[in-house]
Amino acid sequence: MSIRIVPLDEAGRLQTAAGEIPPLLLPQPAERYLARSRRLTALADGHPMAAYLAFAARIAAAQHRLVREQPVTLPPRGDYFHHCAEHGLPPLGAAAWPRDPVWRDLLRALCAELAALPGPAGQMARELEQTDDAALESAARALLDGDFTAVGSARAPLLWAALSVYFSQLAAQLQVTAVAEPDDARHLCPVCAMPPVASVVRLGNESGLRYLHCSLCESEWHLVRAKCSNCEATRDIGYWSLEQGDSQQAAVRGESCGDCGSYLKILALDKGLDAEPAADDLATLALDQQLEQRGFARSGVNPLLFPG
Repeated sequence: MSIRIVPLDEAGRLQTAAGEIPPLLLPQPAERYLARSRRLTALADGHPMAAYLAFAARIAAAQHRLVREQPVTLPPRGDYFHHCAEHGLPPLGAAAWPRDPVWRDLLRALCAELAALPGPAGQMARELEQTDDAALESAARALLDGDFTAVGSARAPLLWAALSVYFSQLAAQLQVTAVAEPDDARHLCPVCAMPPVASVVRLGNESGLRYLHCSLCESEWHLVRAKCSNCEATRDIGYWSLEQGDSQQAAVRGESCGDCGSYLKILALDKGLDAEPAADDLATLALDQQLEQRGFARSGVNPLLFPG
């Protein structure tokens, strides 16, 4: 990977320049899920997808409570993280990381909170709450391997929500630093190797810098602007929005690549201070439809809406 993650006890041997762009921003799960819930609730007001956005807000609110009430501890792994650093591997590679059964406890607690919802959402929560461990592990493996159709669009958001609470808390506890390396493989999260949901042009200490936001562990990693987040090409990058006129003024735009035919949303916090990657991506599905009609394929994953 082009962003190598190194344990802090090895960081003293690394040379970094003053003012260097931070390659990696580890997550703050409690703040993230609360902000997502609030943003989804605000976006639902008067939206054509109001019911689904409100349901997604309930998932994010449940995730926030799980982080506060059922914290997960990063286990000691001996030399494992040093081995990952040596070989350029993601320290929490989601498909290979030996998941603690606690993630299933998180799932069942989340489902218990959502079980009272009316209609199919509540029914699915009740079914998942009663699903046996082996079936849950099988579904988790399929989901993290990208086999969304094997899991189904009804089950996937709840399973992913619990896995996200699990992995984001692990990521937040990593005692690491990150080193930007010269190759161009930044299309997956350097922490857990999952795809981004969107990219964000930030404010504050990272003002004007673009970071990809992980769909699973909620980490963010730097990628220069006007560059395809999927294939790293710069030749044929296009920008699209739902707003009339100058798309540069839109808080949410689609960034397309003519070389690989993919697209991903890009959020500008200076145009929309409350914009949140998963929430605003979900609320702009009309933009996805326009881009797909033009022949582009989505390169990211929204943790609240899956195909299949």
